[in-house]
Amino acid sequence: MDIKYSCRPVIAGTLVAVLFALAACSGVDVEHQYPRRGPDGLPTYDEPQSIFGEGGLILFQNRGDEDSTGQGNGIGVNSFLWRASLDTVAFMPIKSADPFGGVILTDWYAPPESVNERFKINIFILDRTLRSDGIRAKVLRQIRADQGDWVDTQSSQKLDIDLENAILTRARQLRIRTARPE
Repeated sequence: MDIKYSCRPVIAGTLVAVLFALAACSGVDVEHQYPRRGPDGLPTYDEPQSIFGEGGLILFQNRGDEDSTGQGNGIGVNSFLWRASLDTVAFMPIKSADPFGGVILTDWYAPPESVNERFKINIFILDRTLRSDGIRAKVLRQIRADQGDWVDTQSSQKLDIDLENAILTRARQLRIRTARPE
C-alpha cells in the first residue's frame, strides 16, 4: 500500500474537525466594549473581560498579585499608567498600543468644533513604577491650509504637560481604587 494514499483519510478527518470547530465559533458574539463606564462616568475595570464567555480565558484581570508599583504579570510597564493612558485617549482612534514596550500611538483626530485642525498623540511609558517621570506624552498638531493640505504646526509644551498630568491623575485614581479593601 502506498503511503501517500493511506494518509488521505486522516487529513480529510482532521480538515472536517477543523471546519466543524470553526463553524461552532461562528455564533460567538464578540462585542468591543472598551472602555466601560461606571456610574461616576469614569472607565471601570471591576468585571474582567473574557473572549471565551463566562468562566473562560480572562484577560487583564487584577488577581491581587500586583505590588504597590502596579507591575502586573501581563504587561511590561506600570499597569496603572497603562490603563490611565488608554482611558485618557479613549475618545481618539488608537493606531497602535504595545503594552510590553509601553507605547500608545493614536491616529489623527479632528475635534467636531474645529474641522480645520487635527491632533495625534504619542504616549511613552518609561518606567515600571508609578512616578511622574515615568510617562512622556507628545501632542502633534496639523492645520488645514488653503489648498486643503494638512500642514504640521508647533503644538505647545503646555499641552504635552497637561496630558501627562491628566494621565497621572487618572493613574492615581486607579491605584487608590485597587488599594481600597472591598
